[in-house]
Amino acid sequence: MEREGTSTTSEKKRRFKTICVFCGSRAGYKASFGDAALELGKQLVQRKIDLVYGGGSVGLMGLISQTVYNGGCHVLGVIPKALLLHEISGKTIGELKTVADMHQRKSEMEKHAEAFIALPGGYGTMEELLEIITWSQLGIHEKPVGLLNVEGYYNSLLALFDKGVEEGFIDSSARHIVVIADTAEELIRKMEEYAPAHDKVAPKQNWEVDQLLMSTGSGEPLSS
Repeated sequence: MEREGTSTTSEKKRRFKTICVFCGSRAGYKASFGDAALELGKQLVQRKIDLVYGGGSVGLMGLISQTVYNGGCHVLGVIPKALLLHEISGKTIGELKTVADMHQRKSEMEKHAEAFIALPGGYGTMEELLEIITWSQLGIHEKPVGLLNVEGYYNSLLALFDKGVEEGFIDSSARHIVVIADTAEELIRKMEEYAPAHDKVAPKQNWEVDQLLMSTGSGEPLSS
């Protein structure tokens, strides 16, 4: 049985106000992918959790955003200007924030979310998932990262993670940054109980200071 993340019942469960969902701008070939997006949207509405996502109105992005919006929760879409015509069909859903590029897109989504969930998707979804896992490993954030493994869609990726541990490239504790489940309800429950157990590369406050210096433009070389 696969061990994902670390949970504790002795500590108070997290209660999320906002979750960022990474998912495809395509629906995929299996009806189960769309069903999973709809069910995740319903679970967010049931818990009164707002959605942050990639801003598209097509594919799995369109399904989950419309479900959450129709359920009365806030929806924030973050999309690069270059993708407006490609990922938006018809009117936008909820609040839409246009950014300059993919880097800013991921930064904005991370800033507004308290946790992350990846549904099935292509290269873009996988890249977003891997970067947010990396940020957790580095110590940039301590937010739960969930993987909704619909019909084993991500089994091969998880096997690659295991290979990374086996070959000495991924620390065994960092392998369990990702919380994994087959259903939306189980995944959110596990994420509510998640507590980071891996060693961070650098303390979170170091990253925050560095980001502040970069944003103000007042960074100075460190004295020896």
